[in-house]
Amino acid sequence: MSAANVLFSSAPIPAEQAGTLLDLPRHKANWKWMDFVVRRLQPGDTLRVTTLKEEAALVILGGTCVIDWGQGQVAAGKRKNVFDGLPYSLYLPAFHEAVFTAQSVCEIAECRVATEARHEPKLITPDEVETGLRGGSNISRQIVNVMPPAFAADRLVVIEVYTPGGNWSSFPPHKHDTHNPPHEVELDEIYYYRIARPSGFALQHLYTDQDQRGDTVKAMDGDAVLVRRGYHPVVAGPGYDVYYLNILAGSARSLAMTEDPQQTWIRSVWGQPDARLPLVAK
Repeated sequence: MSAANVLFSSAPIPAEQAGTLLDLPRHKANWKWMDFVVRRLQPGDTLRVTTLKEEAALVILGGTCVIDWGQGQVAAGKRKNVFDGLPYSLYLPAFHEAVFTAQSVCEIAECRVATEARHEPKLITPDEVETGLRGGSNISRQIVNVMPPAFAADRLVVIEVYTPGGNWSSFPPHKHDTHNPPHEVELDEIYYYRIARPSGFALQHLYTDQDQRGDTVKAMDGDAVLVRRGYHPVVAGPGYDVYYLNILAGSARSLAMTEDPQQTWIRSVWGQPDARLPLVAK
């Protein structure tokens, strides 16, 4: 496992400019399932998305826009940034098209995976996402299920996670790199980070049963960590609330995983969720 292969940084584009903040096609990321791109639109800019033999999830990270996916223009977006509320997202199945027109500065994360499955497009509003707390004490975080496994899609699963500064997340450490349903399925996973303060960071540790030391990467605002195999816990820097967008796809549309058996004991002592949670609410 090499840290150089898992951490990708965003482009340094000034806030007043439109552009592509991060672009990770499958061939560049050197993995099997997903393409991932984050774009910034200025007011009046348009983004046309055509899926063909792919399905796509488009999460509005911040700003407002109108979207037309063949049903007429629909207003979407409410939060200024990811720490300002819950998301609007568009699920666009294979053989569909959508046009986004920005009304304010608007940042959109898009993930695609190959499929020819026929589903219906759907705009997912903040009122429709499921949010809850997970863990306890300094191992607690907020989970926002945008497109959980029960959502009518073929491969993509989309989740937002909020971790207060100093807390651990994705803990107990787990892995999903082996197709052995119903116990575990093989999933590639994106962690796309936003940090509440400009100088903030998170540390993500990636290791396997065979390589317990593994690698630790420092993720800053706008960075992406790609998880292909092994365990991958996260800790937020003290004082720095951390958001990450999780998108997963793989051998089955399931979140079946295996926890590190050496770390599951922590459940017996971790107590109640952090009083700072939830970080965002409906």
